[in-house]
Amino acid sequence: MKVYYLEIVASDVAAVCAAYEAAHGIAFGPPDPMLGDARTATCPDGTIVGVRGPLRDTEEPIVRPYWLVDDIEAAVAAVAAQGAEIAHPPFELPGKGKFAIYIQGGVNHGLWQL
Repeated sequence: MKVYYLEIVASDVAAVCAAYEAAHGIAFGPPDPMLGDARTATCPDGTIVGVRGPLRDTEEPIVRPYWLVDDIEAAVAAVAAQGAEIAHPPFELPGKGKFAIYIQGGVNHGLWQL
């Protein structure tokens, strides 16, 4: 198992990015419209960290790991069979891969296929 993308939704994006940069020696780029205007940084192991503001008034701050999978359709079917709520079905981001979001045990989880 490997986290490919770590999504952080925060009310103060600049402050979160500055803290991560100071503590971990990474650098965040400009907002990426394909990722909800998340500012992203790539860690030495290849994991991407994205920090963005809420996309709607009701979206709460959250940290959501997206686990790398070989077959996102099969992974979504597997978690659904275990009773997970599929919050966002597989969706392709051109040039970035496919992602999906599910909720299990009250916790948000993501899947990512390159």
